[in-house]
Amino acid sequence: MPFKTILRELVETVPGASGAILADWEGEAVEQYCHYDDFELKVLGAHKGILLNHFKELHAGLSTGDLEEAIITTATQHVIVGVIGPDYSLVMTLNRSALLGQALYHFRRALKRLTKEIC
Repeated sequence: MPFKTILRELVETVPGASGAILADWEGEAVEQYCHYDDFELKVLGAHKGILLNHFKELHAGLSTGDLEEAIITTATQHVIVGVIGPDYSLVMTLNRSALLGQALYHFRRALKRLTKEIC
């Protein structure tokens, strides 16, 4: 299944979702789908991917297992960032009023689907 289809289904399935991007280890966009400016999502995806890599490095010495995802909350939105193999990440943006539990369920399903495609 193409990456764009998975990203589109993720955004369209989650109420309050506004965008999703698949990025590589350098923060470069592989594919994205959003309801706003693509460039803004690419910049956000690159920055959140870099943060995820830093979190992975910080977490590497702990005995709790590998880092799988992080949620960053600002005054107006939630951003969920997840790991896909060693080299890719998925970033999804949501309105602050979105239900995180529901969003995480669909986000994790999309992660599994993307992992099957990539790995």
